[in-house]
Amino acid sequence: MEPGAHPPAPSREREGEKTWTRADIAALFDLPFTELVFRAAETHRAHHAAGEVQLCTLLSIKTGGCPEDCGYCSQSSSADSGLKAEKLMEVDAVLAAAAEAKASGSQRFCMGAAWRNPKDRDMGAVVAMVEGVKAMGLETCMTLGMLEPHQAEQLAHAGLDYYNHNIDTSPEHYGDVITTRTFQDRLDTLENVRQAGINVCCGGIVGMGETRADRVGFVHALATLPRHPESVPINALVPVRGTVLGDMLAGTPMAKIDDIEFVRTVAVARITMPLSMVRLSAGRESMSEATQALCFLAGANSIFTGEKLLTTGNAGGGADAALFAKLGLKPMEGEEPMRVAAE
Repeated sequence: MEPGAHPPAPSREREGEKTWTRADIAALFDLPFTELVFRAAETHRAHHAAGEVQLCTLLSIKTGGCPEDCGYCSQSSSADSGLKAEKLMEVDAVLAAAAEAKASGSQRFCMGAAWRNPKDRDMGAVVAMVEGVKAMGLETCMTLGMLEPHQAEQLAHAGLDYYNHNIDTSPEHYGDVITTRTFQDRLDTLENVRQAGINVCCGGIVGMGETRADRVGFVHALATLPRHPESVPINALVPVRGTVLGDMLAGTPMAKIDDIEFVRTVAVARITMPLSMVRLSAGRESMSEATQALCFLAGANSIFTGEKLLTTGNAGGGADAALFAKLGLKPMEGEEPMRVAAE
């Protein structure tokens, strides 16, 4: 191979092999920062268009009242966040929001419901949402909690492109964050989604009081799935008062993950899952432009745009357009240009 040349892109079969060990991933995290980012940028450019970022919009279609006890989530019924439980949105309202997202330049429309798992009686409306959004020419993504095989098949038949179900953190740290469903429950839903032929969106949250070893374990769990997720969202915890983690970490040195460590996590995810879309997700509104720029350099090539991510704030499309203009980035091929908000 010529000096500076990139290795050929791995096949999907090769990508799915469990070749990464925890020691391998720990060694990546331990690299000098500039070397790690350089390697991640090389990997990214070998498999993706440099300077292009996918725009996604996330809508909460059913907010609050979730029986799960996820320590980070303001929508948990065990949280004292002041968030009121709401019913599932009407299909027409969801489609109106999707049309607005498309007009603003989003390529993928993601819909999230605060459920442990959807009830069969809800599936008709959910299917109608998928079909309606799909008909607009948008990619569709749903996150509804755990899925039974027949529910995954219903969503596949409706044309759902992606199903999001995060593993959240390492297997070892998982029980410190969630007790109402197991890590294996998460894997079972991912398998049901795969078996139905739907693409997987799976990542997690950093900054939840975990150690570097937990971040190694988190990436290892993703990179050794039978097939890498097509999308890997990396979230930085947004501490919300009234949630277990929000109250625990508020005012402590661990209230916000170190920016350099966050970029390291993005870079390691890019190297270990070279064909995946790595999404810079929640927590971006509190990051500096420089930190976000480093994330894009390290291989992040997808963001959520808009004013809100489910129930937490987001930078907004105008701020994103201004940042893209400053960095010379552009929305992924096939997307309309973002509109920069007037001063």
